[in-house]
Amino acid sequence: MDHGTETGASAGHGAAEYTAAGRIPLAVVVVDREGLVSHWSRGARRLFGILREDALGRPAVDLLPVSGALPEGEDTGPYGPYVAYDGLGPGLESSLDGRLSYPAAGRARLSVPDTERVDVLWWAYPLVGPGPERLLVLAADAGALQQQEDGMAAPRIAPGFALHTDFPGAEELARRLPEILPSMSVGDSARIVSQVLELGYPILEFSQNDRVPVTPDWGVPRRAERRARRERAARAVAAGHPVPQDVQDEGEDLEYAAVRERLEFLNEVSGRIGTSLDLAQTIIEVSKAVVPRFTDVACTYLREQVVAGEGFPDGVPDTTTMWHRVALEHTDEPGRWEDVVPVGEAMPFPAETPFFQCMTTGEPVVIPRISEEMGHAIASQFDKRDIRPLITHRSMLIVPLKARQVVLGFMALMRHPERPEFNDMDRVTGAELAARAGLVLDNARMYTYQENVAETLQDSMLPHIAPRMTGCDIATRYLPGTLLGRVGGDWFDSVKLPGARTALVVGDVMGHGLNSAAMMGQLRTAVQTMAALDLPPAQLLRNLDDLAQRLGDTYLATCLYAVYDPIASELHLANAGHIPPVIVRAADGRSELLDLPTGAPIGVGGVPFESVRVPVSPGDRLVMCTDGLVEVRGEDIGVGLATLCESAAHPAASMDDACDTIIRALNTCGGRKDDVALLMARLAGIEPEDVAVWRFNLDPVEVGRARAVVGEQLHEWGLDTLAHNAELMVSELVTNAVRHSHGRPVELRLVRGDTLLCEVDDDDHTLPTLLSAGPGDESGRGLRVVSTLAREWGTSRTSAGKTVWFELTLPRAARR
Repeated sequence: MDHGTETGASAGHGAAEYTAAGRIPLAVVVVDREGLVSHWSRGARRLFGILREDALGRPAVDLLPVSGALPEGEDTGPYGPYVAYDGLGPGLESSLDGRLSYPAAGRARLSVPDTERVDVLWWAYPLVGPGPERLLVLAADAGALQQQEDGMAAPRIAPGFALHTDFPGAEELARRLPEILPSMSVGDSARIVSQVLELGYPILEFSQNDRVPVTPDWGVPRRAERRARRERAARAVAAGHPVPQDVQDEGEDLEYAAVRERLEFLNEVSGRIGTSLDLAQTIIEVSKAVVPRFTDVACTYLREQVVAGEGFPDGVPDTTTMWHRVALEHTDEPGRWEDVVPVGEAMPFPAETPFFQCMTTGEPVVIPRISEEMGHAIASQFDKRDIRPLITHRSMLIVPLKARQVVLGFMALMRHPERPEFNDMDRVTGAELAARAGLVLDNARMYTYQENVAETLQDSMLPHIAPRMTGCDIATRYLPGTLLGRVGGDWFDSVKLPGARTALVVGDVMGHGLNSAAMMGQLRTAVQTMAALDLPPAQLLRNLDDLAQRLGDTYLATCLYAVYDPIASELHLANAGHIPPVIVRAADGRSELLDLPTGAPIGVGGVPFESVRVPVSPGDRLVMCTDGLVEVRGEDIGVGLATLCESAAHPAASMDDACDTIIRALNTCGGRKDDVALLMARLAGIEPEDVAVWRFNLDPVEVGRARAVVGEQLHEWGLDTLAHNAELMVSELVTNAVRHSHGRPVELRLVRGDTLLCEVDDDDHTLPTLLSAGPGDESGRGLRVVSTLAREWGTSRTSAGKTVWFELTLPRAARR
């Protein structure tokens, strides 16, 4: 089929009759996905009268006439009615423009330059695969075929062979197919041709991992037509008349009809399975597709790693491999099978069983009838359950579920004793069915596996935020998108800051997939790091934008950064292209969008960011989310923001209930494809009487005063049990601050909240580090004492110097 090769179309009822008669030149045309001709054989040049160099790269519809009117008196021929005059007909036209996804065939009369009209038979095969080829068009001169028949009855014609015909060009066909179809391997081509010869029907539609047998409608009688013929024969015999000739000819149609019936079944099954990438749903579809038309019982087993959506070692399964029974479909009375072989059971299979033979060889196993002896051997694998009445005397076919040369599982199919036994044709049909089912199951398995990986990645990148921070309660929600590869770039976070403050963050990397998630992880880590440095919100976004520029210009992100100060009752916010937050006022329940400078998204570069301060009151709620919650395709985002404001203001018994109310109000349409991040904070505040502040001069004598005021304040708060440790640690921190400060007084602050927080500020920018002090060292013990006695401690830089802080756990009676 290459540029200098002609391939033939054979015809007839027997190889001896027509093989010797020669071969008719076959026109071979390949059309790519743009509708342009990518291959034009010598046979096409002869048949259509167009040179190869004039055909390549031109639209196929300009070279293959596909429409026209049928002239009066020319409506029939030896191969059936013409479909068009000067045109190959609407079937080919539909194939060329992509409207038909299945093979088509027809005949026509063509006007070819310098010749009389040519009687043409044509076939069009859609091509499914990774390459650019979309359609294979074959055509032959029917008049030349008629001359070879020498007056015999017209047979069915198929490209390259006919039914009951030994096709002499099989090896050439197998060798030439990859030359005109680069996406087809030589191995795939050989398998296709061998199945053509074995089963007697064309197989020219293929994919990267599967071969799909197809055939156009060659005029084979359907079951209803055959039934009508048999009824006419019976009536003729009853009336004493000869059997009609068309009924006599039916016998030669039976084998072909049987093949076609199985093809119809396989095509029907293909349409019923794989409608979902959900593994459980796919398993059910596969089982239901074969019962009762092909079998009476279908029991499906899968390797346990397939069920779990995990990977598993390559190689042949062995006697230790566990197989999970995942589906059972049958036509017996309800419960008969389920009570004996329930779904969900896992078991291995010994080497002597037909099941083991099937899964190790990867080939179907046919047992025409299960004998008493074999029934007993199979039943011995089921502890304390006698399944012999269910299987004995039935016909069984075991087919492997394979994909990419790996056995994922198998199906055990059984027929009632009164039905015909499984035969070789059933074995071929079952193998083809299992091959398709195996690919569908493997796709679902791979999707489940990738979904698990994506969810694990997403979960590892999303923080587990404590529901309570100093002065505020927090609730969060994350909803993955509904698209494939649903991992996305949305995130939220909270960071503890000096001065009992909390940083609240929501961001969204534009796009989806693992790259967006990885970018999100980098940005989130950067925000945490810079927040710990206590950078002002606008400066933090400026630095984050610079970082994104260094990481590359591929991705953009939006980010909303807010710092809540529960002592000052204030929010300090900056925005980088994110949707505005909602504030719900506790005083009157009113909600509003905060008017913030929008700013440019992170990654744009060179754009300044601004921050604003918003006063708040204890009990106010702050709602921050990503656009996936409020944005719906085809709808103004203002509608979603209005719904967000309205739903955020609804009274709720808890923060979690309030989040759920928002999700229900904005996620009811079920068509949202983007992932969603939602963070809600109830700004509880800290009462002034729970805060105590002192300033000390840079004099070592002040260390004793610091210990005294701390003891008195803790006694006033009823926290005497914490006084000893608190005074000891305050003494160490104030001593260090007095020693290293450059002139500004040292500030000491105690905050009573969920814990006792103590902070010491000075104007030295050098952060202290925890040292290992030896017996003779004069320094290094202070922070060691703090690290040992404190519940938590840390250091951070401030605009004026640094803060060293520690926390102590409150006694149970003092907790709020």
